Amino acid sequence: MEWCLRNTGEKILNIAYDMKVEAEAFLMHNRELNIEVANGKVETLKQAEEKGLGIRVINNGKLGFVYTSDLSDRALKEAVISAVYISKYMKEDEHNVLTSNNQIYHHLSLYDPDIEKESLKNKIELAKEAEKAALSADPRINIIEKAGYEDNFFTSVIMNTNGLTASASANFCGSYIFLVAEENGDAQNGFSMMLTRRLKGLSPEQIGKEAAFDALRSLNPKSITTGKMTCIMEPSVVTRFLGIIASMVNADAVQKGKSMLEGKIGEKVASDNFTLIDDGLCEKGVGAFPFDGEGTASSRKVLIENGVLKGFLYDNYTASKEGKKSTGNGQRRSFRTLPGVGTTNFMVKPGEKTPDELISDIKRGFYITEVIGMHTANPITGEFSVGAAGIMIENGRLTYPVKGAAIAGNLADFLKDIEGIGNDLRFYGAKAAPTIRIKSLSIAGD
Repeated sequence: MEWCLRNTGEKILNIAYDMKVEAEAFLMHNRELNIEVANGKVETLKQAEEKGLGIRVINNGKLGFVYTSDLSDRALKEAVISAVYISKYMKEDEHNVLTSNNQIYHHLSLYDPDIEKESLKNKIELAKEAEKAALSADPRINIIEKAGYEDNFFTSVIMNTNGLTASASANFCGSYIFLVAEENGDAQNGFSMMLTRRLKGLSPEQIGKEAAFDALRSLNPKSITTGKMTCIMEPSVVTRFLGIIASMVNADAVQKGKSMLEGKIGEKVASDNFTLIDDGLCEKGVGAFPFDGEGTASSRKVLIENGVLKGFLYDNYTASKEGKKSTGNGQRRSFRTLPGVGTTNFMVKPGEKTPDELISDIKRGFYITEVIGMHTANPITGEFSVGAAGIMIENGRLTYPVKGAAIAGNLADFLKDIEGIGNDLRFYGAKAAPTIRIKSLSIAGD
């Protein structure tokens, strides 16, 4: 398949050479499988495969873009002609540039043949295993909304008229479950998921037990009094905050004045123990790949080091505007979209303390297990106010579950108030975080 995509890319570039325009061919082949089970039976089995091409042309600084899933010779020629035609009506912009061909790509182990070789029957059993593990964990787990297995394989090829050719393949697999626990008329949801590069590293049993634990610890919740208190955040909750922080270190947002970190490179923006990294070379995360959506080599970027802001994430366009080089963060969701600044594996560097050690000296605090409404946080001002659920901490111990609370603050203060970081780094897709301890957060309750 990789050879076939390269052959198609060469045809695109030859047409572009004849039309005397700069061009880039972004080709992708994607194959995915999703299995969902309920009550030990398959509810959904979806297999999908697609192949397509996105064409960018730069015609005297003017950008034209077309995509197609028809890779016939006639369609390819029509697509390039259409892209050139569109470019004539666009505004000239000197920052429309393509990746140079002097890239050095790291060899990454991103393909597990076991995922491809595993039979469909066994993959169905993996989905069922998560359900069985959850139901056997406790009799109060009596509703499995859905449990599933998924895997994805893709090949990406990028070629341009600067002489660049980049190609690679990768795959990953995962398991997930949504369930409900009931007791004394109270019902609480539980969820867990895992994505991994290696089939042997996938544990549906662990996922099932984690989701059951998540629901059971939330049964019969109480309210919380309003006030400020020390908070502990689980890794999954921290990754929700990382989604907002990612937009703050995005060079496109910074250049448009839409980030509270604008103009603060070299300044202290977080606590001494906080280090934030974007690592496109970390094979543990599904965001790893040898190159980005423009063919720029992936790398490891330290964005905040010991609390000091070191830099931002760039694609070719935003880098050109500042006379810099792309950081390899020109991301694409598919061949149907233009590249834009995005994260690869976005993570908080773990600390040395266990979660129990972070909790042990807290007389009264809030252990946050869930946040709701993170999309409402403002990356420009840093203000956030979101729903929260969790468990009260009293005298260094987790006591009773809490629902219906809200936490509020400013991300500038939030980052500077991180006073402890756990050693329990966990990946949730392409984001990873350990447990963290916040010195003080405003809690709204009864």
